[in-house]
Amino acid sequence: MASRILVEALKFVHAASLFPTVPIAPTREVDEGWHALILHTHLYATLCSRLGRTVHHYPERPDPSRHDPEVVTRTVALIEQAGYTPDAELWTGPDRALVGVAANCLHTPVPGGCGPINPGNCATHGGGEE
Repeated sequence: MASRILVEALKFVHAASLFPTVPIAPTREVDEGWHALILHTHLYATLCSRLGRTVHHYPERPDPSRHDPEVVTRTVALIEQAGYTPDAELWTGPDRALVGVAANCLHTPVPGGCGPINPGNCATHGGGEE
């Protein structure tokens, strides 16, 4: 399972680097893999360098009401457009979890807000309400 999660995180980071203006987000499980990549700073920096851009992570405050049901569909579509086949079991919404994860974040609330691609319009980064 850990290998599957890491592979999906790599697909996600690549798609995010190819489509930097599209608001996408990983599922909780894939986010765990992304965190594992980020913690290996030299490896992650090398990966992002080879992809041509750094894919930054902007953590969100826990809020189960922020789930955007379209974000997973949009993310999977961009991963496919990047040339990959997503592991469908790891790209479900927050109602179904295959493994326990540490993160309790879902997706950015409307309107706007922070996410992995679009920082700056949330309470944490200077916009929105506290």
